[in-house]
Amino acid sequence: MFIITLKDGVQKEFAEPLSAYDVAKSIGAGLAKAACATKVNGEVCDLRTMIKADCTLDILTFDTPEGRWSFRHTAAHILAQAVKRLYPGVKFAIGPAIDDGFYYDFDVEKPFTPEDLEKIEAEMKKIIKEDTELEQFELTFEEALNLFKDEPYKIELIEELRGKGEGISFYKQTEFTDLCAGPHLMSTGAVKAFKLLTSTGAYWRGSEKNKMLCRIYGTAFPKASLLEEHLARIEEARKRDHRKLGKELGLFMLTDEGIGFPFFFPNGMIIKNLLIDYWRELHIEAGYHEISTPVMLTRDLWERSGHWEHYSENIYTSEIDDKCYAIKPMNCPGGILYYMANPHSYKEFPLRVGELGHVHRHEKSGALHGLMRVRCFTQDDAHIFMTKEQIKDEIKDVASLIDKIYSVFGFNYRIELSTMPEDHMGSEEDWKIAIEALENALKEIGCEYFINEGDGAFYGPKIDFHLEDSIGRTWQCGTIQLDFQLPERFELEYTGADGAKHRPIMIHRAIYGSIERFIAILIEHFAGAFPLWLAPEQVRILPIADRHNEFCESLVKTLKFHSVRADIDSRSEKVGFKIREAQLQKIPYMLIIGDNEVESEQISVRSRKEGDLGAMSVSAFCEKLSLEITGKVI
Repeated sequence: MFIITLKDGVQKEFAEPLSAYDVAKSIGAGLAKAACATKVNGEVCDLRTMIKADCTLDILTFDTPEGRWSFRHTAAHILAQAVKRLYPGVKFAIGPAIDDGFYYDFDVEKPFTPEDLEKIEAEMKKIIKEDTELEQFELTFEEALNLFKDEPYKIELIEELRGKGEGISFYKQTEFTDLCAGPHLMSTGAVKAFKLLTSTGAYWRGSEKNKMLCRIYGTAFPKASLLEEHLARIEEARKRDHRKLGKELGLFMLTDEGIGFPFFFPNGMIIKNLLIDYWRELHIEAGYHEISTPVMLTRDLWERSGHWEHYSENIYTSEIDDKCYAIKPMNCPGGILYYMANPHSYKEFPLRVGELGHVHRHEKSGALHGLMRVRCFTQDDAHIFMTKEQIKDEIKDVASLIDKIYSVFGFNYRIELSTMPEDHMGSEEDWKIAIEALENALKEIGCEYFINEGDGAFYGPKIDFHLEDSIGRTWQCGTIQLDFQLPERFELEYTGADGAKHRPIMIHRAIYGSIERFIAILIEHFAGAFPLWLAPEQVRILPIADRHNEFCESLVKTLKFHSVRADIDSRSEKVGFKIREAQLQKIPYMLIIGDNEVESEQISVRSRKEGDLGAMSVSAFCEKLSLEITGKVI
């Protein structure tokens, strides 16, 4: 006899070993039908896992991240089986689940076309209708090599498993077998709704040195209604794509002459500078001192900081006077050198140092994506030096500052606490103290948070802030990282109240994260229709005829005197055409000026959002704009 303790604390007693799927059936047919995977003693497992002893068990449905992963991983295998049936000569690479879907990489003679995707979808529907059970089994290393002797990518993966265990795991569905650790659904028929989305190029294992493969992306859901909702969100996201809107609104560009290095146009610079100005304003109020550190520093510094050991593949280098220099991928070592330039006393603490540092990172070409993933960006960094006793209050103050900034843009967010990774510096005891300090601060603030095991920075645990935009997508931006290690490596000191030397604690934090990426998020969040205070052009004046231009020019001067960004569309076009153009350019306010407006000095105001607002005096309009701008109304 053994006892299984379920998620809700209910205990069930069994006399004979049984699978997790059988446990789900014993609870209810509905749960068994919805089950995607299971968690046994906290470890995610396949539903085929045999239970033989006392344990805790949680049945995972599509509503859980692990359940969705298992569901969509099965959909990836169905995709691969369909491709194998239709294109027998294709070589197979990998096919994982990802956020919101799945993909599979294939080595093909020519890329898949939209017509090919339609054929593959039709074959996938046949496989789902067949409702074939997935069979999990293990082979020895030699047996695995023999099974995949004609699949070079699988052979490479199997070779890497040599010596790592007795058996190698496989899953089979009728004629298709794949190298896979699972977990998977019980049968192909459980994948009720799916869609293949795109076919793109992808380097094998993400390296430009390897062959370009053809990657098919798809998504899958247990209900057609959920799929339809998801596809509608994809279409809305496509309309909001910051690369498309950035070009249409004249904000930035990316060129082949500098792949991954963005150019900002005047309109884009207005937004960027407004974000920076707002950042500076709040940081001055919060007691931060702003510094600037060099873009290039010697390799020795990065070796001492630990970045070279943990991050060298992402660091650009250059030789100067036969010495290796690194172009900074982050600002921390420069901030530490600033601290080391002078002796410090506990009376200065907490010492808050901010920097809008221009950093460079060698990202792979396949990972680049507009402003979301670039090779150079401006990081709104700050480093806080303090005593252990000050940790909790500083964490709370930073979290409050982050909340204030995100609220201005209308963002909701969730908080994630990331703990010690395998690749870390320092003792486990230091990490335990640091993690507890972050947890205690979050509890005192009253914030709900989620634990992200093993995803901390190599020098310390961190709190990440994931923004939710207007169509429900999340973006990781702000971060608070607690660091006991770099102060130790650089032997930082301060004089305590006892007159002795002590080691400070360090916080690394960013709020925008990358200003370039934050701008991309704002473009998509607002669909390019920025709130008035952020709009590059706040007012466009539309004269009906050339004789109204002089009045319009005086109006521009008045608006600029009140710090309003205004321009005139003096083209010899009909006013209806000009209004449509201004709407497409997402200008917040339009002023239509004709004979009546010139004679009465009352302006006709049109809002991008509300349409015609009627006539008002110039002074009343300026006051309206001033209140909207200073209040950062969204």
